[in-house]
Amino acid sequence: MLDLEIKHCPAIVYRPIRPSDLQVLELIHASLFPVSYGREFFLNLVNGLGIVSWGAVDINRPDGHNDELIGFVTTRIITVKESEIKNLLRYDASRRNQTLVYILTLGVVEQYRNLGIASSLVREVIKYASSITSCRAIYLHVIAYNQVAIHFYQKMLFRLERKLSKFYYINGHHYDSFLFVYYINGGRSPCSPWNALALVAAYLRGLVRILATMLWKGGDKRNSRWSRCKENSSLSVTKNKKILTDENSICQTV
Repeated sequence: MLDLEIKHCPAIVYRPIRPSDLQVLELIHASLFPVSYGREFFLNLVNGLGIVSWGAVDINRPDGHNDELIGFVTTRIITVKESEIKNLLRYDASRRNQTLVYILTLGVVEQYRNLGIASSLVREVIKYASSITSCRAIYLHVIAYNQVAIHFYQKMLFRLERKLSKFYYINGHHYDSFLFVYYINGGRSPCSPWNALALVAAYLRGLVRILATMLWKGGDKRNSRWSRCKENSSLSVTKNKKILTDENSICQTV
């Protein structure tokens, strides 16, 4: 198990996870995640029983552990019909073979972070899932307080679709979770709450611009007429224009 700072130039290679990785995987999971994973999970993982995974190794390690895992991602294929995000997809009941890829765990040991390993592992998942014609999306859950993970998946263009209250129960405490989805092969959300809010906001901004333009043109016409009158009348029009501009900017901000 790696326990030293990196003092060399890493050469990262990605490979399938094998039975010989069992002990290292158990140790890394225990050190990285607050959730405990049973022995059966790891046995299924290293033997590829219902779990598809990728591992990262540094073949340039000076300690000789060139084939020891320093990062990994584990996934499972499930059907859309049996998933919790069925209502987020344009699900076609006539196509019963539609599937999803669920990311179970993703981790990189601390010494090897910020080298792009996690991003490369996720890209392997995206490439794999995209090659499955029946697959419509990749999704996962992130515990609400893990801001690093939240930022990472947003950077990888996963969409935050839902907040799940008290999703995790760890050491006697409940924690919320965020649901992230990466749509592929034509799968997409018909209208999530986040998208609905964005559409409403865009519509209101457009409506305000149209009304402001109409009112502004009306003000220009009045200005040309009032310009022939007294100076104090002309000042009144200028004042009204300022109020209109202020209100318009406030509406756009909201």
